[in-house]
Amino acid sequence: MTTAANSLRLLVVDDEPDLRTLYELTLLREGYAVDSAGTVEEALAQLQAHTYSAVITDMRLPDGSGLEVLRWLELTGRTEKAVVITAFGSAENAVEALKAGAFDYLTKPVDLRQFRLVVGSALGRVQAPPVSADAAGPAPAPSASSLRLVGESTAIRAVRELIDKVGRSMAPVLVQGESGTGKELVARAIHDHGARAGQRFVAVNCGAIPENLLEAEFFGYRKGAFTGANEDREGFFQAADGGTLFLDEIGDLPLAMQSKLLRVIQERSVRPVGATGETAINVRILSATHKDLAAEVAAGRFRQDLFYRLNVIQIRVPPLRERLEDLGLISTRVLARIAQDAGVSPAPRLTPAALQTLGRYAFPGNVRELENLLHRALALAGGEWIDAGDLGLPEVVLDDNQRELGFDALAPHLPAPAPVDGLSLPEQLPSDLALYLDEVERAILLRALEQHRFNRTAAAASLGLSLRQIRYRMARLSISAGEA
Repeated sequence: MTTAANSLRLLVVDDEPDLRTLYELTLLREGYAVDSAGTVEEALAQLQAHTYSAVITDMRLPDGSGLEVLRWLELTGRTEKAVVITAFGSAENAVEALKAGAFDYLTKPVDLRQFRLVVGSALGRVQAPPVSADAAGPAPAPSASSLRLVGESTAIRAVRELIDKVGRSMAPVLVQGESGTGKELVARAIHDHGARAGQRFVAVNCGAIPENLLEAEFFGYRKGAFTGANEDREGFFQAADGGTLFLDEIGDLPLAMQSKLLRVIQERSVRPVGATGETAINVRILSATHKDLAAEVAAGRFRQDLFYRLNVIQIRVPPLRERLEDLGLISTRVLARIAQDAGVSPAPRLTPAALQTLGRYAFPGNVRELENLLHRALALAGGEWIDAGDLGLPEVVLDDNQRELGFDALAPHLPAPAPVDGLSLPEQLPSDLALYLDEVERAILLRALEQHRFNRTAAAASLGLSLRQIRYRMARLSISAGEA
């Protein structure tokens, strides 16, 4: 027993005396000081009288629910980490507990090894596994990963606030956003803001692994399990044990693998290919997708129960067109980084004309596209300044009202410089450019509405617009709901 352990005081809340005694003895052997309670009322009385490092509470109690204890902790601003014990297979209770602020949950019958791991993790006492030279996945990300989420817009500030909140729990997080918005950066920042910051962060691109190798890559295999298995090898889950497993493009997993993944998340153990027994794992799951998983569930392409498990907390990463006010700061940071990598000093800067040109472009590839564009511009400029001509972007002129109402979101759909679905710029622009742009915009909106059977919400989403913006356009351009 260590002095640090003895200084940690825990509260166990369970109405079954035998189970309460079992939990108490397990924790006492780990060196913790332990108090106990059998009801919500007793638990709240103990909390009012003492401060604890963590609270372990059953969900069902004679006079209420363990969630009442969690809500009291939140309302009073207490800092105790909470671990909730739920009935076996009760996914709804587990998700509800995590949404109420629980650090983690356990299911009955409680595995005592898992019990010790979860409590230790809540208290920051879980040690990182040794890193081997051939271990799957990259080394832990630097603690400054969140600093790469550059910007001061309202949208990106909201993302950073969510990262700060969810980093302190074990709740699964689904990061949703378009390609190139920085979903992995968000996942790394969540990892870096939590108790597992010094441990493994293993990132996996689910869409890049052949289907016949998924099980072996995720769960590992034993020597002789199949042709070519010449030695035991750990999978992604074992490599991330004690840390975080980031499942990028989770929507690309086939249904058969989704079922196996769900079981691992529920049971917190994996069975390597060719093994006869299971191995307990202690991993936080973060996932990301550019797809609408709710729509994938409705279409039968994604398991609803897995979606329910992964989508406890959702963080939407805004596309670049929704935070164009951050464009200058992002560009400066990106140019500084790529100039340093290229050995160019000082880093070139954007002229006002170049920045204005960037602001008129909607960036369908988001920050990743901006980085590629600035890489090219750095090579072409060859000096201290990058001008508009070095960017290679089409010039699309928008007035302030159009930009405010999201017209810039339509830029990727405009017919310049190449034809888009039969639309193309005439060899000579009409004298009334505003009228011509209205006609182009009307054609784009009508095509999107027809494709989505005049569901305005779906059509707006496909164009990167809000419902308010598409309603405004339909009214301004006299588009009726039944127009064909």
